[in-house]
Amino acid sequence: MILWYNWQILLAAVRNIQKMPSSLVLEQPKSPLKTGVTMTKMTKDENSSRLLSESVGSENVDSLSAAPGLKEYKATKLGSEEKILGRTLKKVAALSPDDLAAVNTKKGLYQLLDTKNIDVGKALIKLRYEQDLEKLQIELVKLQRTIQLTGRRVVILFEGRDAAGKGGAIRRFIEHLNPRSARVVALPAPTEKEKGQWYFQRYVAQLPNPGEIVFFDRSWYNRAVVEPVMGFCTKNQYQVFMQQVPEFEHMLYEDNLELVKFWFSISKDVQAERFASRRNDPLKQWKISPVDELAQDHWDLYTKHKLAMFSKTHTSYSPWIIVKANDKKKARLEGMRHVLSALDYDGKDKKRTVLSPDPDIVSRYHRSHVSID
Repeated sequence: MILWYNWQILLAAVRNIQKMPSSLVLEQPKSPLKTGVTMTKMTKDENSSRLLSESVGSENVDSLSAAPGLKEYKATKLGSEEKILGRTLKKVAALSPDDLAAVNTKKGLYQLLDTKNIDVGKALIKLRYEQDLEKLQIELVKLQRTIQLTGRRVVILFEGRDAAGKGGAIRRFIEHLNPRSARVVALPAPTEKEKGQWYFQRYVAQLPNPGEIVFFDRSWYNRAVVEPVMGFCTKNQYQVFMQQVPEFEHMLYEDNLELVKFWFSISKDVQAERFASRRNDPLKQWKISPVDELAQDHWDLYTKHKLAMFSKTHTSYSPWIIVKANDKKKARLEGMRHVLSALDYDGKDKKRTVLSPDPDIVSRYHRSHVSID
């Protein structure tokens, strides 16, 4: 694992990168750190030197003090931009203490990344994504606070084909929200008792209380697409649902519940690639279900039921919002922008970033809409 301190050296170097002469490249540290040492984070109080000595040994303190960028780090706390940079670099780089201590120029930083076979372009894309994500998440916190104080009720449901990125988007939505008033609903298959109830009954029980936001990772729309395709409901049950769902959502609308309906759209090729990735990743294999295994074979049947769902359940009071999700990162950011632009909240006039979603990524359903799925 990369030492905490060395990331601060790199961040300090990046912070001062515009001030450095481009002619300089790399400067080898006079006394590199011993390998395998664990660094304790320095504090601002008078005990920091003692903690530092205990962590790395007194023989290394002088070389640390002379390391590039350390004085700037001690004098200034890391800003939010630099913290984002640190998180990004941790994900894309595997650098040693000597590597980080050697960086003292802009050219040197690029040279170091090049020697480690790090794609700077991809790193910058990831960095911009992290920056945009944090700004949008700050706005979501402001939105949640307004909903809490005013007692509003909000439902954001995520639908789409398997592996469309619904769960990942929800995780980014809720990452910094107060869990006391924001929750995720991902219901399992209905029990025998629930199968005998009114279809909407178990979903009604999960609707938000005043001041809450509820995220549905799949919703009552299972009966519109997945269930008829996989034979989990009868033809009559499907027809009754399609008749009742606009009326059900109109009741929610009349009761002042705010509903956002997302459909995450991906192409068949991208779905196949994501399934393959899940099968090969031991941390993601749990995401593959028997239903997923048949998704590619039933692609056209899914398409038929999806179009029927849009045709009969897209209304002025409860419209479908289509999110092109072949690029997961763009789908997450633009989905957030849609929610923030659609819902009012205090401080919206002092937003930290653009809230209008990219129309090439997010659009309201229309019969002439050209779909990628």
